[in-house]
Amino acid sequence: MEHMRWGVLGASSFARKQMARAIHAAEGNRLAALATSSPAKAEGFAAFAPDLVVYDDYDALLAAGDIDAVYIPLPNHLHVEWTLKALRAGKHVLCEKPVAMQAGDFDRLIEARDKAGKLAAEAFMIVHHPQWHKARDLLAEGAIGRLRLVDTVFAYNNPDPENVRNRSGMGGGGLRDIGVYTFGATRFVTGAEPETLHATLEMEGDFDTFAQITAGFPGFAYHAVVSMRLAARQYVTFHGEDGYMTLTAPFNARVYDMAELHLRRQDSFETRTWRWPGVDQYVCQVEAFAAAARKGTPYAWPLEAARGTQEMIDRAFAAGGVA
Repeated sequence: MEHMRWGVLGASSFARKQMARAIHAAEGNRLAALATSSPAKAEGFAAFAPDLVVYDDYDALLAAGDIDAVYIPLPNHLHVEWTLKALRAGKHVLCEKPVAMQAGDFDRLIEARDKAGKLAAEAFMIVHHPQWHKARDLLAEGAIGRLRLVDTVFAYNNPDPENVRNRSGMGGGGLRDIGVYTFGATRFVTGAEPETLHATLEMEGDFDTFAQITAGFPGFAYHAVVSMRLAARQYVTFHGEDGYMTLTAPFNARVYDMAELHLRRQDSFETRTWRWPGVDQYVCQVEAFAAAARKGTPYAWPLEAARGTQEMIDRAFAAGGVA
């Protein structure tokens, strides 16, 4: 089978450093095209994809008949618009998170996906990392007994006013950038949705820089801190009646630290540890996406799953007094 040929809309730093490289490295996939008005930015992509075709217009790339799928790393407020355009152009679409700004936007995306007969998904890479499948399996097996609490932190310090996450009108802020992980990871492992939700937010203009979220899920409590103004830290702990398990690099495996999962049971003085030092979750994501698009393999994070996380984000803003 021929490679799935990918185009990238926009020469973002993250695309150049992570996703475009993952696309080119993934088995059965090839980075074939880039749309950017900056020749200098294109050079960084051509360094590892020398046969790259560069377009100076997004629509021109979407019109290319030799592109099967597109990856969209544009600012958040442009995601829905360009995902819809790509689907109408007959492309499979992997769009950065959050793929939409409100849960209601998913109706248009799902309708367009189904009409086009193409795969459209949010780039929620963590669900393709084996550490999260191990956590879900351990919970289902009863390794920690009845789950009573999920406690999680995801923080980094980025006060740069030029960064898109800190610019008004572009859909930035911590909840949209990294809250999707603290919310989505809990939903993925437990299969549960929150019944109640409370939020305390610190805002700078129209985006949040600090959020503390408490929620009540069926049978367990949830606590999360999400911030763009704290020293870098991340973990997730699932605390049950018989033990607990902690993921120490749950979201940026291999970047923040090596992926490790620690399981501690109250009936033992031992801690069991699983490690995944060599797994690139971005490559895993691309390969899973290509398999789903071409072979119909079940995809771990369809738009319907992403919608549930967006509903939590919407509720957090409402609970924090942000319209």
